[in-house]
Amino acid sequence: MPHPSDGAPSVNWTDPDCPVARTLDLVGDRWSLLVVRDAMDGARSFTEFQRRTGIARNILSDRLRKLGAHGLLAQQTAPTGRRLEYVLTDRGRDLFPVLLTLRQWGERHAFDPGEPHSTLVDERGVRVPDLTPTGADGAPLTADSTTVRKTGRSR
Repeated sequence: MPHPSDGAPSVNWTDPDCPVARTLDLVGDRWSLLVVRDAMDGARSFTEFQRRTGIARNILSDRLRKLGAHGLLAQQTAPTGRRLEYVLTDRGRDLFPVLLTLRQWGERHAFDPGEPHSTLVDERGVRVPDLTPTGADGAPLTADSTTVRKTGRSR
């Protein structure tokens, strides 16, 4: 996470001790993860992001700036040398399992049975298998088999 002295915008954390809340403060708005999704799928230019998402120009500008300020996207000169393009950083690529899990939840719960939807495939064209979190012993983890260990800080 960029430090405020690095020129990154300050963030008023919704819940300073919760990693889920902090993540949502950074990428939990309607558009940020869609921009990251499209960057993972090869979008690089402002025009490509706008065409793929349908997002208004002012909102897209804001999201690209925010994602850059928080180290998820970086700007670099395009191969033509005539414009800048946006590329995912390692931090941005680390959101892949998050997007995969959201996609798989959506496949199960956001479509009627038989309703067509896009499918994520590997480099051989094979559907990506469902992601299942597992513990150190290899056993599947669920909300019922895990607990949150709170920090000792008080608000």
